[in-house]
Amino acid sequence: AVLDVLWEDRDVRFDISPQQMKMRSGEVLIDCLESIEDTKGNNGDRGKLLVTNLRIIWRSLSLPRVNLSVGYNCIINITTRTANSKLRGQTEALYILTKCNNTRFEFIFTNVVPGSPRLFTSVIAVHRAYETSKMYRDLKLRSALIQNKQLRLLPQEEIYDKINGVWNLSSDQGNLGTFFITNVRIVWHANMNDSFNVSIPYLQIRSIKVRDSKFGLALVIESSQQSGGYVLGFKIDPVEKLQEAVKEINSLHKVYSANPIFGVDYEMEEKPQSLEDLTVEQVQDDVEIEPGEQTDAFVAYFADENKQHDREPVFSEELGLAVEKLKDGFTLQGLWEVMT
Repeated sequence: AVLDVLWEDRDVRFDISPQQMKMRSGEVLIDCLESIEDTKGNNGDRGKLLVTNLRIIWRSLSLPRVNLSVGYNCIINITTRTANSKLRGQTEALYILTKCNNTRFEFIFTNVVPGSPRLFTSVIAVHRAYETSKMYRDLKLRSALIQNKQLRLLPQEEIYDKINGVWNLSSDQGNLGTFFITNVRIVWHANMNDSFNVSIPYLQIRSIKVRDSKFGLALVIESSQQSGGYVLGFKIDPVEKLQEAVKEINSLHKVYSANPIFGVDYEMEEKPQSLEDLTVEQVQDDVEIEPGEQTDAFVAYFADENKQHDREPVFSEELGLAVEKLKDGFTLQGLWEVMT
Protein backbone atom coordinates (compact mmCIF):
# COMPACT_ATOMS: atom_id res chain seq x y z
CA ALA A 1 0.00 0.00 0.00
CA VAL A 2 1.06 3.57 -0.62
CA LEU A 3 0.67 4.58 3.02
CA ASP A 4 2.95 1.81 4.33
CA VAL A 5 5.90 3.85 3.03
CA LEU A 6 4.35 7.32 3.22
CA TRP A 7 5.95 9.22 6.11
CA GLU A 8 6.31 12.76 4.80
CA ASP A 9 3.05 14.18 6.25
CA ARG A 10 2.98 11.94 9.35
CA ASP A 11 6.44 12.37 10.85
CA VAL A 12 8.87 14.95 12.24
CA ARG A 13 12.45 14.18 11.18
CA PHE A 14 15.79 15.86 11.81
CA ASP A 15 18.90 15.96 9.59
CA ILE A 16 17.33 13.86 6.85
CA SER A 17 19.29 12.53 3.87
CA PRO A 18 19.11 14.17 0.41
CA GLN A 19 17.04 11.14 -0.68
CA GLN A 20 14.40 11.83 2.01
CA MET A 21 14.37 15.50 1.04
CA LYS A 22 13.30 14.67 -2.52
CA MET A 23 9.63 15.04 -3.42
CA ARG A 24 7.87 11.69 -3.42
CA SER A 25 5.32 10.83 -6.11
CA GLY A 26 2.29 13.13 -5.68
CA GLU A 27 4.22 15.60 -3.51
CA VAL A 28 4.32 19.12 -4.94
CA LEU A 29 6.49 22.11 -4.04
CA ILE A 30 4.08 25.00 -3.37
CA ASP A 31 6.40 27.70 -2.08
CA CYS A 32 10.10 28.30 -1.45
CA LEU A 33 11.13 30.98 1.03
CA GLU A 34 14.69 32.28 1.11
CA SER A 35 16.40 33.68 4.22
CA ILE A 36 14.39 31.91 6.94
CA GLU A 37 15.98 31.40 10.36
CA ASP A 38 15.29 28.29 12.48
CA THR A 39 15.15 30.43 15.62
CA LYS A 40 14.50 27.55 18.04
CA GLY A 41 17.25 25.10 17.08
CA ASN A 42 19.68 27.04 14.89
CA ASN A 43 19.34 30.66 16.02
CA GLY A 44 21.53 32.89 13.87
CA ASP A 45 21.63 30.39 11.01
CA ARG A 46 20.07 31.51 7.72
CA GLY A 47 18.21 28.81 5.80
CA LYS A 48 15.66 27.99 3.13
CA LEU A 49 12.05 26.91 3.88
CA LEU A 50 10.28 24.66 1.38
CA VAL A 51 6.49 24.37 1.65
CA THR A 52 5.03 21.26 -0.05
CA ASN A 53 1.53 19.76 -0.01
CA LEU A 54 2.64 17.25 2.68
CA ARG A 55 5.25 18.97 4.87
CA ILE A 56 7.58 21.90 5.44
CA ILE A 57 11.33 21.45 5.07
CA TRP A 58 13.91 23.83 6.55
CA ARG A 59 17.51 23.51 5.39
CA SER A 60 20.57 25.44 6.59
CA LEU A 61 22.32 27.34 3.79
CA SER A 62 25.77 27.06 5.37
CA LEU A 63 25.42 23.35 6.27
CA PRO A 64 22.72 21.60 4.16
CA ARG A 65 22.90 18.39 6.21
CA VAL A 66 21.39 20.40 9.10
CA ASN A 67 17.69 20.32 8.26
CA LEU A 68 14.13 19.57 9.42
CA SER A 69 11.09 17.88 7.88
CA VAL A 70 7.76 18.61 9.62
CA GLY A 71 4.66 16.72 8.41
CA TYR A 72 1.34 18.60 8.50
CA ASN A 73 -0.42 15.69 10.22
CA CYS A 74 1.84 16.23 13.27
CA ILE A 75 0.95 19.92 13.65
CA ILE A 76 -1.23 20.75 16.68
CA ASN A 77 -1.14 24.54 16.43
CA ILE A 78 0.35 27.37 14.35
CA THR A 79 0.58 30.91 15.78
CA THR A 80 2.57 34.10 15.30
CA ARG A 81 4.43 35.48 18.31
CA THR A 82 7.41 37.66 19.13
CA ALA A 83 10.74 35.83 19.22
CA ASN A 84 14.37 36.72 19.89
CA SER A 85 16.31 36.23 16.66
CA LYS A 86 20.10 36.63 16.43
CA LEU A 87 19.65 37.88 12.86
CA ARG A 88 16.64 40.17 13.39
CA GLY A 89 16.46 40.88 17.15
CA GLN A 90 12.93 41.06 18.65
CA THR A 91 10.60 40.24 15.77
CA GLU A 92 7.38 38.50 14.74
CA ALA A 93 7.95 34.78 14.20
CA LEU A 94 6.00 31.68 13.19
CA TYR A 95 5.48 29.22 16.08
CA ILE A 96 4.58 25.63 15.17
CA LEU A 97 3.67 23.14 17.91
CA THR A 98 3.78 19.48 16.85
CA LYS A 99 3.28 16.03 18.34
CA CYS A 100 5.02 12.96 16.96
CA ASN A 101 5.22 9.53 18.64
CA ASN A 102 3.89 11.04 21.90
CA THR A 103 6.66 13.67 21.97
CA ARG A 104 5.94 17.38 21.52
CA PHE A 105 8.28 19.52 19.47
CA GLU A 106 8.15 23.29 19.01
CA PHE A 107 9.56 25.09 15.97
CA ILE A 108 10.10 28.82 15.56
CA PHE A 109 10.81 30.29 12.13
CA THR A 110 11.76 33.93 11.49
CA ASN A 111 11.89 35.70 8.14
CA VAL A 112 15.25 37.49 8.00
CA VAL A 113 13.92 39.83 5.28
CA PRO A 114 11.78 42.50 7.04
CA GLY A 115 8.30 43.48 5.84
CA SER A 116 7.31 40.20 4.17
CA PRO A 117 4.29 38.31 5.61
CA ARG A 118 4.71 35.44 3.11
CA LEU A 119 6.19 33.06 5.70
CA PHE A 120 2.98 33.28 7.74
CA THR A 121 0.47 33.30 4.84
CA SER A 122 2.06 30.39 2.94
CA VAL A 123 2.50 27.94 5.82
CA ILE A 124 -0.85 28.73 7.49
CA ALA A 125 -2.83 28.58 4.21
CA VAL A 126 -1.26 25.32 2.99
CA HIS A 127 -1.73 23.68 6.40
CA ARG A 128 -5.40 24.74 6.33
CA ALA A 129 -5.75 23.22 2.84
CA TYR A 130 -4.25 19.97 4.23
CA GLU A 131 -6.62 19.94 7.22
CA THR A 132 -9.72 20.48 5.05
CA SER A 133 -8.87 17.69 2.56
CA LYS A 134 -8.58 14.70 4.92
CA MET A 135 -11.28 12.77 3.04
CA TYR A 136 -8.65 12.07 0.36
CA ARG A 137 -6.28 10.48 2.86
CA ASP A 138 -8.22 9.13 5.87
CA LEU A 139 -10.66 6.25 6.21
CA LYS A 140 -14.00 7.67 7.35
CA LEU A 141 -17.01 5.94 8.93
CA ARG A 142 -20.51 7.47 9.10
CA SER A 143 -19.60 10.77 7.40
CA ALA A 144 -21.72 13.18 5.37
CA LEU A 145 -20.89 11.43 2.09
CA ILE A 146 -24.26 11.11 0.37
CA GLN A 147 -26.70 13.76 -0.81
CA ASN A 148 -29.96 12.79 -2.57
CA LYS A 149 -28.63 9.22 -3.02
CA GLN A 150 -25.60 10.62 -4.89
CA LEU A 151 -21.97 10.67 -3.77
CA ARG A 152 -20.74 14.14 -2.83
CA LEU A 153 -17.67 14.36 -5.03
CA LEU A 154 -14.39 15.84 -3.82
CA PRO A 155 -12.51 18.27 -6.08
CA GLN A 156 -10.39 16.20 -8.55
CA GLU A 157 -12.62 13.14 -7.93
CA GLU A 158 -14.33 11.19 -10.73
CA ILE A 159 -16.76 8.26 -10.42
CA TYR A 160 -15.67 5.25 -12.48
CA ASP A 161 -18.42 2.84 -11.45
CA LYS A 162 -21.58 2.65 -9.36
CA ILE A 163 -22.78 -0.81 -8.29
CA ASN A 164 -26.24 -1.32 -6.80
CA GLY A 165 -27.22 -4.25 -4.57
CA VAL A 166 -23.92 -4.60 -2.66
CA TRP A 167 -24.13 -6.25 0.76
CA ASN A 168 -21.89 -4.99 3.57
CA LEU A 169 -21.01 -8.08 5.65
CA SER A 170 -20.12 -6.25 8.87
CA SER A 171 -23.17 -7.62 10.71
CA ASP A 172 -24.70 -11.12 10.96
CA GLN A 173 -27.49 -10.44 8.50
CA GLY A 174 -25.58 -7.99 6.27
CA ASN A 175 -26.75 -4.58 5.02
CA LEU A 176 -27.87 -3.88 1.47
CA GLY A 177 -26.36 -0.78 -0.11
CA THR A 178 -24.62 0.94 -3.01
CA PHE A 179 -20.95 0.94 -4.00
CA PHE A 180 -19.10 3.85 -5.65
CA ILE A 181 -15.67 3.30 -7.22
CA THR A 182 -13.77 6.55 -7.94
CA ASN A 183 -10.21 7.57 -8.84
CA VAL A 184 -9.33 8.30 -5.17
CA ARG A 185 -11.47 6.01 -2.99
CA ILE A 186 -14.20 3.38 -2.59
CA VAL A 187 -17.46 4.39 -0.90
CA TRP A 188 -20.31 2.18 0.33
CA HIS A 189 -23.57 3.36 1.92
CA ALA A 190 -26.68 1.55 3.15
CA ASN A 191 -29.79 2.10 1.01
CA MET A 192 -32.07 2.43 4.05
CA ASN A 193 -29.77 4.82 5.93
CA ASP A 194 -27.34 7.10 4.05
CA SER A 195 -25.39 7.91 7.22
CA PHE A 196 -24.39 4.23 7.62
CA ASN A 197 -21.41 4.41 5.27
CA VAL A 198 -17.68 4.01 4.80
CA SER A 199 -15.15 5.91 2.66
CA ILE A 200 -11.87 4.05 1.99
CA PRO A 201 -9.17 6.03 0.16
CA TYR A 202 -6.75 3.98 -1.98
CA LEU A 203 -4.05 5.55 0.18
CA GLN A 204 -5.31 3.46 3.12
CA ILE A 205 -5.89 0.15 1.31
CA ARG A 206 -3.47 -2.60 2.24
CA SER A 207 -4.99 -5.43 0.20
CA ILE A 208 -7.98 -6.22 -2.05
CA LYS A 209 -8.94 -9.91 -2.31
CA VAL A 210 -11.79 -12.30 -3.03
CA ARG A 211 -12.38 -14.66 -0.11
CA ASP A 212 -14.92 -17.25 0.89
CA SER A 213 -17.35 -16.25 3.65
CA LYS A 214 -20.52 -17.67 5.21
CA PHE A 215 -22.37 -15.56 2.61
CA GLY A 216 -20.34 -17.07 -0.26
CA LEU A 217 -17.53 -15.38 -2.23
CA ALA A 218 -16.93 -11.81 -1.03
CA LEU A 219 -14.75 -8.80 -1.82
CA VAL A 220 -12.47 -8.26 1.20
CA ILE A 221 -10.65 -4.94 1.68
CA GLU A 222 -8.00 -4.70 4.38
CA SER A 223 -7.04 -1.19 5.47
CA SER A 224 -3.61 -0.02 6.67
CA GLN A 225 -2.59 -0.20 10.33
CA GLN A 226 -2.53 3.63 10.50
CA SER A 227 -6.23 3.72 9.60
CA GLY A 228 -7.17 1.10 12.22
CA GLY A 229 -6.44 -2.16 10.37
CA TYR A 230 -10.09 -2.73 9.36
CA VAL A 231 -11.15 -5.83 7.40
CA LEU A 232 -14.27 -4.94 5.37
CA GLY A 233 -16.31 -7.53 3.47
CA PHE A 234 -18.75 -6.86 0.61
CA LYS A 235 -20.90 -9.32 -1.35
CA ILE A 236 -21.53 -8.55 -5.02
CA ASP A 237 -23.71 -10.83 -7.16
CA PRO A 238 -23.29 -12.47 -9.61
CA VAL A 239 -19.68 -13.74 -9.23
CA GLU A 240 -18.76 -12.32 -12.68
CA LYS A 241 -19.72 -8.84 -11.46
CA LEU A 242 -17.64 -9.39 -8.30
CA GLN A 243 -14.58 -10.38 -10.37
CA GLU A 244 -15.05 -7.31 -12.61
CA ALA A 245 -15.26 -5.00 -9.56
CA VAL A 246 -12.09 -6.49 -8.01
CA LYS A 247 -10.23 -6.11 -11.31
CA GLU A 248 -11.35 -2.47 -11.65
CA ILE A 249 -10.47 -1.58 -8.03
CA ASN A 250 -7.02 -3.20 -8.32
CA SER A 251 -6.38 -1.35 -11.57
CA LEU A 252 -7.41 2.06 -10.11
CA HIS A 253 -5.41 1.34 -6.93
CA LYS A 254 -2.32 0.66 -9.06
CA VAL A 255 -2.80 3.89 -11.05
CA TYR A 256 -3.31 5.86 -7.82
CA SER A 257 -0.22 4.31 -6.19
CA ALA A 258 1.94 5.46 -9.11
CA ASN A 259 0.66 9.04 -8.87
CA PRO A 260 -1.32 9.71 -5.65
CA ILE A 261 -3.79 12.57 -5.35
CA PHE A 262 -3.37 13.95 -1.82
CA GLY A 263 -6.06 16.62 -2.28
CA VAL A 264 -4.08 19.60 -0.93
CA ASP A 265 -5.03 22.22 -3.49
CA TYR A 266 -3.22 25.54 -3.09
CA GLU A 267 -1.42 27.63 -5.67
CA MET A 268 0.96 30.54 -5.21
CA GLU A 269 0.66 33.54 -7.53
CA GLU A 270 4.38 33.22 -8.27
CA LYS A 271 5.48 29.69 -9.17
CA PRO A 272 8.49 28.51 -7.13
CA GLN A 273 11.46 26.84 -8.82
CA SER A 274 11.49 23.05 -8.89
CA LEU A 275 13.28 21.30 -6.01
CA GLU A 276 15.88 19.96 -8.45
CA ASP A 277 16.84 23.56 -9.33
CA LEU A 278 17.04 24.47 -5.64
CA THR A 279 19.08 21.45 -4.57
CA VAL A 280 22.75 22.10 -3.85
CA GLU A 281 25.13 19.16 -4.07
CA GLN A 282 26.02 18.10 -0.55
CA VAL A 283 29.71 18.42 0.33
CA GLN A 284 31.04 15.34 2.10
CA ASP A 285 32.31 16.26 5.56
CA ASP A 286 35.67 14.82 6.55
CA VAL A 287 34.16 13.28 9.69
CA GLU A 288 33.58 9.65 10.59
CA ILE A 289 30.21 8.85 12.18
CA GLU A 290 30.06 5.92 14.57
CA PRO A 291 27.47 3.36 13.40
CA GLY A 292 24.38 3.23 15.60
CA GLU A 293 25.14 6.62 17.13
CA GLN A 294 21.91 8.52 17.79
CA THR A 295 21.56 12.16 16.80
CA ASP A 296 20.59 14.57 19.55
CA ALA A 297 19.45 17.23 17.04
CA PHE A 298 15.87 16.88 18.27
CA VAL A 299 16.71 17.82 21.88
CA ALA A 300 16.66 21.56 21.08
CA TYR A 301 13.05 21.35 19.91
CA PHE A 302 11.42 19.68 22.93
CA ALA A 303 8.22 21.49 23.89
CA ASP A 304 8.23 20.38 27.54
CA GLU A 305 9.41 23.70 28.93
CA ASN A 306 5.95 24.76 30.14
CA LYS A 307 5.13 21.65 32.16
CA GLN A 308 2.87 22.52 35.09
CA HIS A 309 4.42 20.27 37.77
CA ASP A 310 7.25 17.80 38.39
CA ARG A 311 6.70 14.10 37.85
CA GLU A 312 6.53 11.85 40.92
CA PRO A 313 9.88 10.92 42.57
CA VAL A 314 11.10 7.33 42.24
CA PHE A 315 14.12 5.51 43.71
CA SER A 316 16.96 5.03 41.20
CA GLU A 317 19.06 1.94 41.90
CA GLU A 318 21.73 3.22 39.45
CA LEU A 319 22.21 6.46 41.42
CA GLY A 320 21.15 5.24 44.85
CA LEU A 321 18.81 8.18 45.42
CA ALA A 322 15.33 9.50 44.61
CA VAL A 323 14.91 11.17 41.20
CA GLU A 324 12.04 12.62 39.19
CA LYS A 325 10.42 9.82 37.17
CA LEU A 326 11.74 9.86 33.60
CA LYS A 327 9.44 10.41 30.63
CA ASP A 328 8.50 7.28 28.65
CA GLY A 329 11.26 6.23 26.27
CA PHE A 330 14.07 7.95 28.22
CA THR A 331 16.84 6.27 30.23
CA LEU A 332 19.47 7.70 32.60
CA GLN A 333 22.18 6.30 30.34
CA GLY A 334 20.63 8.09 27.34
CA LEU A 335 20.46 11.41 29.22
CA TRP A 336 24.11 11.13 30.27
CA GLU A 337 25.05 10.54 26.62
CA VAL A 338 23.20 13.72 25.58
CA MET A 339 25.00 15.66 28.33
CA THR A 340 28.42 14.38 27.25
